[in-house]
Amino acid sequence: MDLLHKFLNIAVPLLMLIAFPFFMPPFLLLKFLSFLKRSIYSEKVSGKVVLITGASSGIGKHVAYEYARRGAHLALVDIRDDHLPIVANKARELGSPEVIVVRADVSKVEECKQFVDETVNYFGRLDHLVNNAGVISGSFFEDYTKFTDVSSIMDVNFWGSVYGTHYAIPHLRKSKGKIVVMASTGANITMPRISFYNASKAALTSFFETLRTEIGSNIGITIVTPGLIDSEMTRGPFIQEGKISWVPVESTERCAKAIVDSTCRGDMYLTVPSWMGWGFWTRVLCPEVLEWGLHAILVKWPHTQKKDL
Repeated sequence: MDLLHKFLNIAVPLLMLIAFPFFMPPFLLLKFLSFLKRSIYSEKVSGKVVLITGASSGIGKHVAYEYARRGAHLALVDIRDDHLPIVANKARELGSPEVIVVRADVSKVEECKQFVDETVNYFGRLDHLVNNAGVISGSFFEDYTKFTDVSSIMDVNFWGSVYGTHYAIPHLRKSKGKIVVMASTGANITMPRISFYNASKAALTSFFETLRTEIGSNIGITIVTPGLIDSEMTRGPFIQEGKISWVPVESTERCAKAIVDSTCRGDMYLTVPSWMGWGFWTRVLCPEVLEWGLHAILVKWPHTQKKDL
């Protein structure tokens, strides 16, 4: 067995290097033609039912507005229900035929079942599930002194998407629907100070990639990896304390439009803005350079005071 692994360790890389120049050109051409076809026959969501978590602000709010412009029925979910009626009213003005709002905590499995059931009971179907709800906390790992509440990041960002998806899948199978997953470029670029957030988003990506292989083509899954988007998460002290104010921030409206366009095309992945996708290839091809750059630019300044989560 050891000899076999030694042989494969040499043979597989050589075979890949030989096959790569022949395989990539036709693959890229087919991928481009597939993109053109999906763009031409992009899904029309007028009259369809879209459930969006974390819909009271930020990306979730503007995704709701974009679906509304296209005539979709909306179910808006958030733990903060004070802004939901405002978002719902504007969505109606923009063209959504019908909007319902549901207050729910996505970190609680029973409430996730509740908002899926309420949506299906009211509209009779479910076509798109947008797992957008998320939270963030920024500090160096060694500066944390208590971890009693840090699990809430994983509870909301990871389990909050998993729970809702579990209860939505039977309905999405019937409609041949789609799931939108809000991951993050942080899962690839691993920005300092947000280790728990990055970990939760990396878990999301891995989970939904695995789920995609399990359910096949019955349900489309689009994994979105936004960069710095103009939202509550990126306003205030987050950017200044993180020393990333030099990074361009994408508008929430452009991000939302790109997400809905990509979902309707049936894309597997979307990075917004697209140039941040190069962070992934940098990590794959020269991880030492990425690690050195992030440490040199973002870490070499005085640590913040100890922080209790």
